[in-house]
Amino acid sequence: MPEIIILSIVQGITEFLPVSSSAHLIIISKYFNFSNENLTLDISLHLGSLLAIIIYFKKDLFDFTNNKNLFFKILISSIPVIFFGFLLVKLDLLDYLRSYKVIGWSTVIFGILLYLSDLIKVKKSLAINFTYGSALYIGILQILSLIPGVSRSGITITAGRFLNFSRIDSTKISFLISIPTLCAVSLYNIFNLFLISDFNVSALNLTATIFSLIFSYLTIKYFFYFLKRFNLTIFVIYRIILGIIILFYSYS
Repeated sequence: MPEIIILSIVQGITEFLPVSSSAHLIIISKYFNFSNENLTLDISLHLGSLLAIIIYFKKDLFDFTNNKNLFFKILISSIPVIFFGFLLVKLDLLDYLRSYKVIGWSTVIFGILLYLSDLIKVKKSLAINFTYGSALYIGILQILSLIPGVSRSGITITAGRFLNFSRIDSTKISFLISIPTLCAVSLYNIFNLFLISDFNVSALNLTATIFSLIFSYLTIKYFFYFLKRFNLTIFVIYRIILGIIILFYSYS
């Protein structure tokens, strides 16, 4: 149970912050030698995050008539990462990207890119300037998030800032794009469960979903509060320190 709670909290906090949830889950699981890594747990963790983002943006999602163009753009943004993620899984290439060296370098490099993007002046707004071209640009860069350490939210926020959107708008784009992406991950894993005929839903999986949902929702809510008052420098510093520690460990 303690392993489940720890992984759920890590998933909930890091999924939506620009620090890479996959990198943290990999590092923590390897360091503590957690034995609960399995497909049903992965589904539970991502399901919790998906439910949290749906609950938080329920007004936008239910107001489809006024937001349908935005939803189509969000869907387009999600297609590239879903397609390339599927290819990496089918070609069995994901394990090659899960080394400490890859995680360390990507954590540092994309942390620096996040800092540079956060220096960009705000010239556009989500309501007026988020075009299909902008959506596709962000979606293509989101492919990089398949590399552990890059961070899905980090690279999409970086892309939004380079397009002159504000931190708030860039983060909202990032969070909305996560909905179809998390849906695709969950559906793919459920399909794999169907293939292996494993539908065992235990109390541990339910616990993982609930804790992931709670901490994901709190992270989304208070991250927006944070962005109204501060820039992204604290996350850049954290990424660089974490990346250096990982690289020191991997090369020692």
